[in-house]
Amino acid sequence: MQAFLKVSTQSVKPQKDKATASSSGENKRQKPVPWVEKYPELYRQRVLELNASDERGIQVVREKVKNFAQLTVAGTRPDGKSCPPFKIIILDEADSMTNAAQAALRRTMEKESRTTRFCLICNYVSRIIEPLTSRCSKFRFKPLVNQIQQERLLEICRKENLKYSKEGIDALVKVSEGDLRKAITLLQSAARLSTEKEITESIVIEIAGVVPPKVIENLLQTCYKGNFEKLEIAVKKMIEEGYAATQILSQLHDIIIEEKLGDKQKSVIAEKMAVVDKCLVDGADEYLQLLNLCSVIMQQATQST
Repeated sequence: MQAFLKVSTQSVKPQKDKATASSSGENKRQKPVPWVEKYPELYRQRVLELNASDERGIQVVREKVKNFAQLTVAGTRPDGKSCPPFKIIILDEADSMTNAAQAALRRTMEKESRTTRFCLICNYVSRIIEPLTSRCSKFRFKPLVNQIQQERLLEICRKENLKYSKEGIDALVKVSEGDLRKAITLLQSAARLSTEKEITESIVIEIAGVVPPKVIENLLQTCYKGNFEKLEIAVKKMIEEGYAATQILSQLHDIIIEEKLGDKQKSVIAEKMAVVDKCLVDGADEYLQLLNLCSVIMQQATQST
């Protein structure tokens, strides 16, 4: 595989500049060129990349994938050097493929294993059928750590000459939850929204659709007071302001874990959150489900006191 992806690092004969021939005697080396740029025909012949979310039907597997996998390739590059005699098929978002298409792909993977390697990229490995997962080696990628995201965002801000605050960058890292692509998208939206101003925490929260922490804190304080009428008004106000119940649920979960409640109270609230989340996915009313959850939080909080 190293020969297939090998980069040209051949040194070039030292060339002296006429003006600086006496002072500069260092040899100049040519910069390495990726094999994809150096041999574009080789890349087109050996690599097939498909976005399975757009082209995920069984007909695509039978035509594009099967026909490409059946082709044989030589074991040498145009420059005469050896390279592995197989091709690579990359299926992005493979978990969006239908079960029939995945079943058809299984047969192709079996028959063409000598000439073709398959790379399946997915968000949920549980949506890939067992016959495919058993034939693949699984590589799981963790979310990026906050420091790496922050360094990359600061580099983008410097190169794009953006005005930003430290709190704004921290908010981008927090709401993206380890997803650098999401953080860059939010940064781009914030830059377009505030062309003359600096990117602040409030702008990031507004663009990301995150409920302000103060609003969540006020809701919890209402739950702790034990007044159901006030709780009903607070929940209704949040829904009328357009905050998504799923987002409120997610932020409530993060705060409840850190609250000074007993383990039993936290377990009851977490179990109720799971039930409410399932109901919201099934299309239940957001106001009723959020009110149901907050009433359980109020009940457990009053018991602990």
